[in-house]
Amino acid sequence: MVPYIDVMMVLLVIFIATAPVVMQGVTVDLPQAESEQMSEELKTPIVCTADANGRYFVDLGDSHIEVRELNELTAIVSDHLMTRPGSPVVVQGDARASYDSVVQLMNALKKAGVESVGLVTQPISN
Repeated sequence: MVPYIDVMMVLLVIFIATAPVVMQGVTVDLPQAESEQMSEELKTPIVCTADANGRYFVDLGDSHIEVRELNELTAIVSDHLMTRPGSPVVVQGDARASYDSVVQLMNALKKAGVESVGLVTQPISN
């Protein structure tokens, strides 16, 4: 009979060794401060939204568009950035939206050429 503690230790070592290889992610620029409001001097941001029902929206300041597929969102944001380079891009995800829908939205923005994404949050209420 094999002591179970030895088997558990071997499994733990295997898990620790393979966990970093399995993990993937989307790179985002995280702020160094708690949170800051956007500067008034910045251009009007492109606001991309993922709602609780899995729908996506793009707000370009003068137009609010619901997109059916993320490829459409990628094309809209890419075209907008060609005409207005340097426009800030922010993501606003509903608190009940799935984590996957927000990650897919951020991945679509990366494909559109967005280098940095801000996340819209509510201030903490006391």
